[in-house]
Amino acid sequence: MPFALLKDRAIISVSGPDAEHFLQNILTTDLDMLGAGEAKPGALLSPQGKILFDFLISRAGENAFRLECRADIADDFVRRLMLYRLRAKAEIAKQDQSLVTVVWGDDSTASHSDSTALADSRFRDVAVRRAYGGAAQGGGDADAWQALRIGNGIAESGSDYQLGDAFPHDVLLDETGGIGFKKGCYVGQEVVSRMQHRGTARRRVLIAAAAGSLPPAGTEVTVKGRPVGTLGSVSGGRGLAIARIDRVKAALDACDAIMAGETAIILAIPAWAKFTFPQDAVSAEEA
Repeated sequence: MPFALLKDRAIISVSGPDAEHFLQNILTTDLDMLGAGEAKPGALLSPQGKILFDFLISRAGENAFRLECRADIADDFVRRLMLYRLRAKAEIAKQDQSLVTVVWGDDSTASHSDSTALADSRFRDVAVRRAYGGAAQGGGDADAWQALRIGNGIAESGSDYQLGDAFPHDVLLDETGGIGFKKGCYVGQEVVSRMQHRGTARRRVLIAAAAGSLPPAGTEVTVKGRPVGTLGSVSGGRGLAIARIDRVKAALDACDAIMAGETAIILAIPAWAKFTFPQDAVSAEEA
């Protein structure tokens, strides 16, 4: 069964009598909908609705939660959580040793790979499970994991977008269960709700494909020389791009070439996603 050891991840534990109430009031994820055997995506936002930290959250026992995030942002994430804690009875700590392993396959094989592993709820068309702790069994296949993530349209900060530069809708948190639209207020909630109810989300994660190899992450995506987005993670001839879907639709309608650098590409919505290209597209020449 394919697996990968993720060496760039860290685990933050939040526990105590007020842990769930504290996190529910600041994070985008609705913890009332978080089951015992799953890891859900989420974010801590700025008051303006931009993603400051992204993570996967799971239950780690009674009144205890596990937040898996990028290792390089973990210390800053802990400090930000401490800032919001105030008088809440919750202990916040980064684990000294964090070993994260992902395994994937069909539902039956993935679920039997490790009885303590958690289902990664971001994936719809393949069963992906995450295991924490234990002994390392080699590094696995990191390239195959990257290809799987790209093929399923799963964006992550650092690889696909910069923290502080994206709204939750941009990276499909509204589609992957990372936003609780029926929960109460949280940091940045007003902006996110307004984007949802007005349907104003225009930047979205799309899957890019080319006849040959794609250029590296960070390459600008253009139509007639005008920017429509940016390329993220790349695996051979496939990659992720965050792009203005109205401008992409206008290019498709006009049969204009979409370019990543000097490479012609095709952009498509992930098969599982519910959003569509807008009917009233804005051309690349417009603002």
